[in-house]
Amino acid sequence: MSSSFIWRREALKFVALALCAKPFSALAQATPSVPPAPIRLALIESMSGPFANTGEAVFRNLLWAVERVNARGGVKLPGVAGGARALQLDRYDSKGQNEEALSALRAAMDDGARIVLQGNSSATASALVDAIDKNNERDPSRRVIFLNYAAVDPALTNERCSFWHFRFDAHADMRVAALMAAVKDDAALKRVYLIGQNYSFGQAVLRESRRQLGVQRPDVEIVGDELHPMGKVKDFAPYATKIIASGAQAVVTGNWGNDLTLLVKAAREAGFNGTFYTFYGNALGAPAAIGNAGIGRVIAVADWLPNVQTAQSEAFYRAFRTRFPKPADDYVHMRLQLMIESLVQAAERAGSVDAVPLARALEQADVSLYGQRGRMRAADHQFQQQLVVGVMDRQGRPGVQFDVEGSGYGFRVVKTIAAERAELPTSCKMKRY
Repeated sequence: MSSSFIWRREALKFVALALCAKPFSALAQATPSVPPAPIRLALIESMSGPFANTGEAVFRNLLWAVERVNARGGVKLPGVAGGARALQLDRYDSKGQNEEALSALRAAMDDGARIVLQGNSSATASALVDAIDKNNERDPSRRVIFLNYAAVDPALTNERCSFWHFRFDAHADMRVAALMAAVKDDAALKRVYLIGQNYSFGQAVLRESRRQLGVQRPDVEIVGDELHPMGKVKDFAPYATKIIASGAQAVVTGNWGNDLTLLVKAAREAGFNGTFYTFYGNALGAPAAIGNAGIGRVIAVADWLPNVQTAQSEAFYRAFRTRFPKPADDYVHMRLQLMIESLVQAAERAGSVDAVPLARALEQADVSLYGQRGRMRAADHQFQQQLVVGVMDRQGRPGVQFDVEGSGYGFRVVKTIAAERAELPTSCKMKRY
């Protein structure tokens, strides 16, 4: 047999093998590896109705936080193809109603979500805690973790605390204490009007305000003390008339959303020239509604304000405004960013997003972002962080580099309360797993 024949035979065998292998190679190239399923976060909020603006503000904050995590590769977990899982934020409309929120919870669980986020309304948060407690006891295979960023009824981390619930906002008593630090400095203040929304949170704010005024400023007279229906009052003029008639020099309120904006607008139009001590007077239309009358007279407490005077704080705020440049979208919460960072830290520490190991790791969360640090207190699942008190002023004045929502008014930081000073005792006795 000639050498040329042998060469031709071997060459034909090589071509045949190549032809047989080609379809398999092409198939492998046409079907890339499937990325691991994302970690689903279910946001349950008012996306319609009178408080839709608060729900949309929360969604923007969470979306930005999720984008930041995914941009750096996602949540790193063992045994995951590619080494990490992305976060996916899904929104469910509670329409501002507890029953709708519970329906949304069931829908989210059916969709595969095991991490729920909610905050606007302590009544809704309370209903979710009850439902999640019952679900997690009854069906361990579908256990859910609840991350709360704004429902600040103190009971949620005291007598009603739950192993599955974690709060990332300072509760009402902590916020009232910060406001009272400012009240204590106002020696000219002698008459105060208390007003709030008639549900658990609003009641808690007024109750604690009465108590702390009695302790810190017994010389101050409470000349008004009332609750109004939540989200139902369209005209606050009658309330403004009563405030003025009482002779009040200041109003203390935990109102939020339209209930705050409409209240301060009515007071301004009625000619009230006193001070507003608020939980949420620094955004969602309130500064624009108050206008010049609010300069030096509207005080707000928060975990962070845009005019915190550090380079890191400025970088944080500018980054948010770059992502959401519209003035109407200008409401950024540092605590929501720290909440998502805490979740990622806990999942990576636990090596899992299963409820029990994740909850145990969340109890040890200790995170920092743009110079702001927060840590979770394991005893009651209440996040501990510094608080700041700001007073409304015109943009461009000393300490007011940034305004709010294009209004021309911002908040100058006048007090910073360190985390260890903001911390309060707890009565929590939770069942652990």
